[in-house]
Amino acid sequence: MASVNTNYGAMVALQQLNSTNSDLETVQSRINTGMKVSSAKDNGAIYAIAQGMRADVAGFGVVQESLDRASSTVDVAIAAGEAISDLLVDMKEKALSASDESLTTTQRAAFNEDFKALRDQITTVVSNAEFNGVNLINNTTAGINALADADGTSVITTADENLSLGGGIVTLAATATIGTATLASGAVGTIETSIDNLSQALARLGTGSKALSVHSEFVTKLSDVTEAGIGNLVDADLAKESAKLQALQTKQQLGVQALSIANQSSSLALSFFR
Repeated sequence: MASVNTNYGAMVALQQLNSTNSDLETVQSRINTGMKVSSAKDNGAIYAIAQGMRADVAGFGVVQESLDRASSTVDVAIAAGEAISDLLVDMKEKALSASDESLTTTQRAAFNEDFKALRDQITTVVSNAEFNGVNLINNTTAGINALADADGTSVITTADENLSLGGGIVTLAATATIGTATLASGAVGTIETSIDNLSQALARLGTGSKALSVHSEFVTKLSDVTEAGIGNLVDADLAKESAKLQALQTKQQLGVQALSIANQSSSLALSFFR
């Protein structure tokens, strides 16, 4: 039926053209953003999942920073502990030398001065072994905690090791001297015990440092895998979208032509009255 009031063909052609234009806008958005899901209206469920994973990635960044700070703090403590161990070795040498009863008073006094200088250096090392306001070897803290997961519910703890003179590890007194052969002989045994204790403390700190390092590597890998997972969910296949773009552009041109042809059909009614 020919009608000037209703042009069903034009309606269908317009519907198809509008659908093509909508698909074309979607493809162009994906090409512009590089994402097939860039907002909740694209795919609400996938967008929500991706946002949760993005929150985890952001959390992993904070965890990595926490682990780095803790690791640096422990490394400073280890470096200081190793320096103290070297000082104790030197002090044992001085004490052993001063224990020789054949020494003159002047000679022993010289050894004693060297011994006291080394002793005081240990105190200096202990007091300066600080990173980011935390000192793990002067008995001012119970230890240091580092975040271990993205929601902050788990931590990795490295305990304090008190390396101060006269403590439970370095048992040599802060006022120790080797002014006599008897004092020097006693100091040798005390220093040997301190060296053994210190070696065990350094082993514990080393284990803590290793744990932080291993977990740091794990968090880095976990963050990378999570980011890849986000990409799998929301990233667009640009090669595929490019092919779609060309097809839709061609379809759009054909739709415009189809609509034009359909719009001309109503003018055929005029031919009946010629």
